[in-house]
Amino acid sequence: MLSCHPPPSLHLHLHRRSRSATFSSSHHHHPNHPPPNAPDPVLRTHNSTTTSLLLHHHTATTTTNNITKNPSQEIENDHQQHRDSVQTNDSKPATRQLIIPPQEKLNILEVSLVSKRAPLFPGSIYSNSLPSLQSVFRTQSDTQRLESYDDEDEEAIIMRALEIRRKVTAEVFKGAMKKGKFGITYSTNLVNRLSEFIDHVMIEAAALKRLPEFEDSTFNVRAKAVIDDSNVVPLIRWLKHNHLSYPKIAKLICMSKGNLDSIRRLVEWLKTIHVKGEFLGVTLLKSGDDILQRRIGELDEIVEYLESNGVKRDWMGFVISRCPRWLSYSMEELKMRVEFYLNMGMNEKDFGTMVFDYPGVLGQFTLEEMNQKVNYLKEFGLSTEYVGRLLAFRPQLMGCSIEERWKPLVKYLYYLGISRDGMRRMLTIKPMVFCFNLEITIAPKVQFFRDLGVRDDAIGNMLVKFPPLLTYSLHKKIRPVVIFLMTKAGVTEKDIGKVIALGPELLGCSIVKTLEVNVKYFLSLGIRVRQLGEMIADFPKLLRYKVDLLYPKYRYLRRTMVRPLPDVIEFPRFFSYSLEERIIPRHKIMVENRVNFKLRYMLACTDEEFNKRVADKIERRRRFESYCLNDALADSQTAEGTLEKAAVVDCPPNENAFSNIPVND
Repeated sequence: MLSCHPPPSLHLHLHRRSRSATFSSSHHHHPNHPPPNAPDPVLRTHNSTTTSLLLHHHTATTTTNNITKNPSQEIENDHQQHRDSVQTNDSKPATRQLIIPPQEKLNILEVSLVSKRAPLFPGSIYSNSLPSLQSVFRTQSDTQRLESYDDEDEEAIIMRALEIRRKVTAEVFKGAMKKGKFGITYSTNLVNRLSEFIDHVMIEAAALKRLPEFEDSTFNVRAKAVIDDSNVVPLIRWLKHNHLSYPKIAKLICMSKGNLDSIRRLVEWLKTIHVKGEFLGVTLLKSGDDILQRRIGELDEIVEYLESNGVKRDWMGFVISRCPRWLSYSMEELKMRVEFYLNMGMNEKDFGTMVFDYPGVLGQFTLEEMNQKVNYLKEFGLSTEYVGRLLAFRPQLMGCSIEERWKPLVKYLYYLGISRDGMRRMLTIKPMVFCFNLEITIAPKVQFFRDLGVRDDAIGNMLVKFPPLLTYSLHKKIRPVVIFLMTKAGVTEKDIGKVIALGPELLGCSIVKTLEVNVKYFLSLGIRVRQLGEMIADFPKLLRYKVDLLYPKYRYLRRTMVRPLPDVIEFPRFFSYSLEERIIPRHKIMVENRVNFKLRYMLACTDEEFNKRVADKIERRRRFESYCLNDALADSQTAEGTLEKAAVVDCPPNENAFSNIPVND
């Protein structure tokens, strides 16, 4: 027969119930033991689990003590101690007979709540989470130390109990994931991010206790029923199939606040407007916290309104996936944003293409920020309509900060000698320049030009003349072209700065397709590398023309005009003039009027200047010819006079000289 001898400070009186047992340390079920005169006070009630633990613990303690003591004397001492304790309880009802510190209470609670696991083979990856029985209770020698925990914090105990419940719920959820054929690592990573949903399951499982069918069920059964009814595991499988990672899936489930059907419903709607699978998660997460609570009809209304203002239906998925914040706007706010751009002179076509190029222009900024940026662009001398066309062409301007991007850039350009008109030209020709980072993109290129020998004022003129220069990569485009010009095209280090300053467009040409082909062509004409470098320094655009345009001009020069090669070396701009509209007509005029000019004076002038030069040339020739004719006439007259004088000298002085001659009849 089982006998238990608890310490004097521990008196347990347990009443028999269904699923519980009452135990009293004063009842040893001895046949000769008389019943007590007064009823025993009920101090603490335990269930079957904790009762068995108490019996096991105290049975081992009393067995050790009975080795050295008389059993009958021990029983008598226990009865006396019990009577003393009852009298003490009657005199001091407020005194606590059982001192249990908070840690032991938590251990008992954890033992009662943590789900039990089936026995596993050695080396299993699962570990038993149940605490050891020896750590649940402490020995009697620790009673004095445990008395200091009388004022334990009840709130901490409750929070600890909730934490245990969360762990139990998480284990149940992992079991459901394992049943759904998910891996251990994936399930663990996902559950670690589902704290809000775990709390929801825990609350719903506790609420099921009120239902009759779950009145006698354990918490694990109720939690499993909640998880199965929510269909969260099939939803996770479906979202994973739609290219959503587990962090996005976890965040979506927490955003749903238990309404998991809204996730599937919204994903199906996004597919109808052509949102791709890899962008579904981004669209759902960045469209606002209340997106899952919005009706499908409201979302359809937004799409129809955008479609009526130029955003094509085929573009809608691309646009919304890049700027999902639209879906969180009300119709009134969305209309205000659309009318903001339409009032700047945009038509529906321009508005639609602008939204397609940069979806954030409509939903990423507040109306106040949009007004500030438009007003700042007007300070360059642009009208409202022109700003509208500028934003339609380059909507990325709206994504630039005034204080962090535009003002430092304007100040930097001002120090390079660029006026407001020059900045306006740069803004209108290449507005993307105002979207670049000053320190990373623009300043290194300007410093590179300085190192080549280009002055600051010349750099400013270069940027105004050719704004796309700042859009080229320094290491992939600008520097390789400079190296090619100095090594292959014969440009000296002294002239390279002049070449870049006069022809910044040359830096935008392809080395393989344009520059190298032209260099080979000019060298094939018999031009030396040094001479070619001088030609490029005189006319940097020489290497930009296609060979198909250069060959007919050179052939006409050599065969028809019969000009030597040094004429081209002296005036390389010859290749810049039109053969049909400039070279051939003027050459015909020169042939008809029998005049000849150098190529520089023949082509580098307007038609009026050329005609004047031809007329002057003809007049000079006429004067020369007339002068020569007069000289010839004068010479001829002088020669005739000389001949006459010579004839007079040879003739007789008068006619009477012949009269003295006798005449024969």
